Amino acid sequence: MHSGNITIENISKIEGTAGLEVVIENGQVKDLKFIIKDYRRFYTEAVKGKPYIASPSFLSRICGTCSVAHLFASLEAIERSQGIIISEQTRILRRLAYDGLMIRDHALHLYFFVLPDVLGLDSILDIPDDHDNFGHTLLHDSFDIKKIGSEITDVVIGAAIHAPLPTVGGFLKLPDQSKLYELLDKLEAVRSQVLRGIKVFYEYGAELVRNADYMCLRNDVSYDFIEGQIVNSTGKKVSEEHFHDFLKSVVVPYSQSEGYVFSDIHEDYLVGALARINFNKDLLNSRTKKDVQPYLNVFPSNNIHHNNLAQAIEILQCVDDAIEILSSIKIIDEKPVRTTKKAGIGVGVVEAPRGILYHMAKVDDRGMIEDYDVIVPTSQNQICIESDLKKFFSENLSKDEQWLRLEAEKIIRAYDPCMSCATNFLKIDWIRR
Repeated sequence: MHSGNITIENISKIEGTAGLEVVIENGQVKDLKFIIKDYRRFYTEAVKGKPYIASPSFLSRICGTCSVAHLFASLEAIERSQGIIISEQTRILRRLAYDGLMIRDHALHLYFFVLPDVLGLDSILDIPDDHDNFGHTLLHDSFDIKKIGSEITDVVIGAAIHAPLPTVGGFLKLPDQSKLYELLDKLEAVRSQVLRGIKVFYEYGAELVRNADYMCLRNDVSYDFIEGQIVNSTGKKVSEEHFHDFLKSVVVPYSQSEGYVFSDIHEDYLVGALARINFNKDLLNSRTKKDVQPYLNVFPSNNIHHNNLAQAIEILQCVDDAIEILSSIKIIDEKPVRTTKKAGIGVGVVEAPRGILYHMAKVDDRGMIEDYDVIVPTSQNQICIESDLKKFFSENLSKDEQWLRLEAEKIIRAYDPCMSCATNFLKIDWIRR
């Protein structure tokens, strides 16, 4: 039994907290630290020695918001370690479920965290409860958009968070065909609301422009969050299994998270919706591309606030992709693909809402996890966020501190980091000398 005090300084990954320390000397920014405070996660250690068949469900618990992304990245890694080739039906259903994830997650970020900035309010609770108020209309749009995203994942994979139906090689239970058809009318109905939001985020005037490198998946066939090669601004392309070679980890001594730079040029980079639209706007669904054509002219963009617009466009992309899939899909009965257990290493790379997510699974010949690694988008964006903040403060030190605080929060929110909730209460320690 323990004696004395037991102290838990950080509860891992509740919502996340971030801090910012700015050192100003002689009217100049001497130092700036963007601090991720409670990023410790022990899932990759806890999964060692566990059967691979149970690992994806366990690892989806890394994040409630993006549990589907972690689930599918883990499934992909395990399947590749075992040489499992999933069926075309499984591939399509996973794509459909991923559309639901993106619709729900992007709507949460855009309407609950960014919309108050657009409207000049502190939070959504300050939006007038007036049906004639435009902010009220947008907020209720978000409820409908989020709902249809959740309904897609409920029907296809059993739940929007910690879905029980996907498994290694396929599905434990296939979705009900009749319920899939019921989603079509709802998706068509929500399109006008999504388009209204796209216009709002296009007209949002926030701007922070700097030359940045970008990285995302691209498959040259369709706008895809699950399959493709990794590409960056230099034109370099690598396959998913070589993704880790693309990066060099950087110890950030005041943060609980490692940072990352490109291994060859040692420069920071940005992942997420802005990178995806910058590189893949030509691959958007034809219906999406037609309706958002007036807004695509800003891409490729180096304005970090255009990440919000990129997410809004991706919501429509996912709505239209889901409509296209649901209009033709015919569910056939099939069992998950299984193979004889073998030792192997597999890598799964997907585009989580916030950017590239990497899972690596090393499995022994008994089907047990021997080693596991995860690299999340926020850790990859950490150095880029800090660089943007340095630029912002260096150029605006003459401004009021309260204004600087709010604008710094907007910059961090634009990245949609994993601690989006905490950035609404960003703590800045000012050190003036």
